[in-house]
Amino acid sequence: MEPFDVIEGDSPIILGLPHVGTFIPEDIWNKLNDTGHIMADTDWHVDRLYADLLPNLTMVKANFHRYVIDANRNPEDETLYPGQNTTSLCPTTDFDGTPIYHEGMEPDAEETERRLQSFHAPYHEALAAQIQRVKDKHGVAILYDCHSIRSHIPFLFNGKLADFNVGTNLGTTCDLRIEGSVSGHTSAADGYTSVLNGRFKGGWTTRHYGRPEEGVHAIQMELAQDTHLVAEFPPFDYDEQKAFRLRAHLKAILYDLEALAPDLLMCELET
Repeated sequence: MEPFDVIEGDSPIILGLPHVGTFIPEDIWNKLNDTGHIMADTDWHVDRLYADLLPNLTMVKANFHRYVIDANRNPEDETLYPGQNTTSLCPTTDFDGTPIYHEGMEPDAEETERRLQSFHAPYHEALAAQIQRVKDKHGVAILYDCHSIRSHIPFLFNGKLADFNVGTNLGTTCDLRIEGSVSGHTSAADGYTSVLNGRFKGGWTTRHYGRPEEGVHAIQMELAQDTHLVAEFPPFDYDEQKAFRLRAHLKAILYDLEALAPDLLMCELET
């Protein structure tokens, strides 16, 4: 299986999907224990959730699972959240802090480097290429990084996570009009909770590519999974009714982001 899929579109919007993949090579699968085989930390159905919301989007989707290697982590494995619990570039525990490998079978430095070159690097080469293509076409590119996570994970955060978690690394990864547009939608969404730059301020992808001064804007959306799953435990089924309601808000977010692109370009030209 290819490490990623790309759908090229003509829109200035690019969707990044680093954590929807479920492919785990057999040699790695055999090293994982029963907890690892559950793959509980998958961004379940996020590709389906965003499908066909906006015509001509570009989408870059990782096919490999985050337990192989996390495509949204710094390749140097430096933490983005010092002092807080998190998982590593090649995770050895799940989000509950429970080991996912049989004892003694965790990846060493050599194995991590192999996975970095085989999976992480190709995904980001593809994403970078699409960002450049879109920027060449429109003068600007807006990377919208799509994520989801269970709403209750005491190992990572206290209490219940907000439904919409918007991350811009404190306003540094995109024009503030993008931040304002997205957070405006989420805060006004009836029946949903939202937070801007809360527990999740934007992962490595958002921080690495977000260069608004160069015309590349990046924003992360982390959705609580109870907004679109039947339940946040196996088999992690998609809830059509919940998703239908949520998709209306996501569609409005993406349409307004696309409409912002000409203004962002004009601002660049003026400066």
